[in-house]
Amino acid sequence: MEFNLSKYIRPSLISLAPYQSARQEFEGDGRKMILLDANENPFESVVNRYPDPLQQQLKKEIALWKGVEEDQLYLSNGSDEFISQVIMGSCAPGKDQIMIFPPTFGMYKVAANLHGVGVQEVPLTVNFQLDIAAILGAINETTKVIFIPTPNNPTANNFDLNTIEQLLQNFSGLVVVDEAYVEFSSNPSVVSWLDKYPNLLVCQTFSKAQGMAGARLGMAFAHPEMIAFFNRIKAPYNINSLTINAALTRLKEQDKVGAQVAVLLSERKRLEDALATLPIVLHCYPSDANFVLIRVDDSLLRYQQLISEGIVVRNPSKNLNCENTLRISVGRPEENDRLIEALKKISYSV
Repeated sequence: MEFNLSKYIRPSLISLAPYQSARQEFEGDGRKMILLDANENPFESVVNRYPDPLQQQLKKEIALWKGVEEDQLYLSNGSDEFISQVIMGSCAPGKDQIMIFPPTFGMYKVAANLHGVGVQEVPLTVNFQLDIAAILGAINETTKVIFIPTPNNPTANNFDLNTIEQLLQNFSGLVVVDEAYVEFSSNPSVVSWLDKYPNLLVCQTFSKAQGMAGARLGMAFAHPEMIAFFNRIKAPYNINSLTINAALTRLKEQDKVGAQVAVLLSERKRLEDALATLPIVLHCYPSDANFVLIRVDDSLLRYQQLISEGIVVRNPSKNLNCENTLRISVGRPEENDRLIEALKKISYSV
């Protein structure tokens, strides 16, 4: 596949030399070596040594799991780190812009602001879908990266894959498809498109279905030259040993993960059915994620009432076209029972 890295990356960063950790200078030949190179504490524990800066064992297992080559895979300290690196690597401060489609995941704008990069906003349609004509009309020479989370947060719906493909075909910059909730989605992953579209980057996470939010581990998939660039600009030890080991263990537990996802999908349907019967719920939006978005009569009041009942949800009403909405994560069956009971109490109290 033809690929020109300089087309997507800031010229000043193309020739950037990475920091080399001490251990990267040593190529092991299988011998047990005395490690006196990195000023570590020599007394053995599970974390006394620096982690592998390129996470080679973990990448090998993830590549097999996802059906990609190891050189198409980058691991980040949560997807937030990857999002920040894409913007920093592609956009010149005070000159270039990213494009987002509100209501959308808030970290894209936060990361752009931190890097002094502009943000173009093209709102979703009233049905929370991509407006392809408006998007293509808004793209200009300063637009460097487009971020598309699907399923979307906070609206929970998938985007039409044909529309995403149109963007890949008609935009000369990078398209980041954020698949944080892919395990819950009825749409397939677009990781299989990598060989077809050199400007496609896909990110996924261990934080949602994999149940490792506290470990902070994101995955990104892209052309090998793009991955090599991220490895040059990342911190040398961006993934710690505890996270690496936890992920290796989790990869052996995919039957358990699958069972949990099945429960959550079943519970999502039960919640949707229950919510639709409540008088305070004006609309329950269709979900392809592990949460649901509902429009209620008074989101601030209902949010506070749920707090009083010992239940925390999210009030995303400040987002475009999300006035008087609540975002509710799907919990365990007993937690959902309590939620439904509390909402009924709130709905029918005088």
